[in-house]
Amino acid sequence: MKNRIYILGAGMTGLSAGVISGIPIFEAGEYPGGICSSYYMRPNSRNRLHEKPEDGEVYRFEIGGGHWIFGSEGLMQKFIRKFVSLKSHQRRSSVYFPDKDLFVPYPIQNHLRYLGKEITSKALYEIIDSLNKSKNFATLSEWLEANFGKTLCELFFFPFHELYTAGLYTRIAPQDAYKTPINLKDIIQGVFSDVPPAGYNTTFVYPEEGLDVLARRMAERCNVNYGKKVIKIDTKEKTLYFEDGSYVGYDILISTIPLNKVIELANLSSELQSKSDPYTSVLVVNIGGKKGEKCPKDHWIYIPYSKTRFHRVGFYSNVDKSFVPKSAQDLDTHVSIYVEKAYMGGEKPSEEELNELVKDIIEELISWGWINEVEVVDPTWIDVAYTWSWVGSNWKTEAIKLLETYGIYQAGRYGRWHFQGIADSIKEGFIAGSVFKGLNS
Repeated sequence: MKNRIYILGAGMTGLSAGVISGIPIFEAGEYPGGICSSYYMRPNSRNRLHEKPEDGEVYRFEIGGGHWIFGSEGLMQKFIRKFVSLKSHQRRSSVYFPDKDLFVPYPIQNHLRYLGKEITSKALYEIIDSLNKSKNFATLSEWLEANFGKTLCELFFFPFHELYTAGLYTRIAPQDAYKTPINLKDIIQGVFSDVPPAGYNTTFVYPEEGLDVLARRMAERCNVNYGKKVIKIDTKEKTLYFEDGSYVGYDILISTIPLNKVIELANLSSELQSKSDPYTSVLVVNIGGKKGEKCPKDHWIYIPYSKTRFHRVGFYSNVDKSFVPKSAQDLDTHVSIYVEKAYMGGEKPSEEELNELVKDIIEELISWGWINEVEVVDPTWIDVAYTWSWVGSNWKTEAIKLLETYGIYQAGRYGRWHFQGIADSIKEGFIAGSVFKGLNS
């Protein structure tokens, strides 16, 4: 008997599930790729172009800021290369202290000598001392202090996480410890000399033609129905309702929609015992223009303090010069930037607040000497950007299991409420698509 199976969302997870299974996809937007979608803008224009014009006189940006592909060795990279050519990059990243105009290579704990003798000695003592203590922690802030000590936390980890988590770091559980490596040998060596790069993204790849091309070519191998925003999931009648007024019956759904949103769409909140876990939204401000005299060479930079409270600045064009207009690519005079500022989930600024904030961000970057003249600026809003868990929460597990009882199977970074990169998102789509392949034919 034929099953009515559909995939919700044409981001990287949904596309890979569609490629492997042939199952139809419903996508809310008009283009594939989700927050990994690239787009183009001409200087002094406000119009987004979704394909690169022939003359190449455009800045390239991404909806969700820089999404670089890490952890893609082996089969995942082989799959991606079926659609696009890839360039490999060695990470260049720093922490920047604006008040001191000081850059410290990332991760900061491996480069203590940049911080001066007094801070270096205090921080090193506290890190070594922490190794001999039993670690009792429940929250992310407690985990940070238990591992890095008071000095480094007050200098960097606390103010950065205040911005990055929109103030949640004192109330949420620790997660993604691999993002903050702790290796005593490297920490001690970094007091005296350079150390090898550390962390989960020391190398990464990126499509030569852009993530938009990867998404489009994957979508060409799928049956994607665009403009199909789900507004209701009737789990009793097994029916999907769309914003355009149409509806369709289903038996099984592979959903890449954020877990909290699916629970809302299916009106299942009352069936959960646990309080919904928190998330943060992110404003991404994409900027193209002429470089300032102090424009960094880094791929991205972590900011613990800024007047406008952004926590990260990334430089698309430091990864690949194709992110700036063709006529400027060999001149090293222009830059394509993304700036990230986090908010408590769903607390989107008003249009007036947004316009003022964008102006202030640009002024701050100019004052730092990172940009000189702005030719294009375009803000985007990622409603569910980073997912977190309350201390001791079972909500995620409970919600995923509940949805499965109604034939809804969550997949991907937001679908399953955990951090992962593009390669792992594609892998999850493979698995989900493979499980249900052939069941709807």
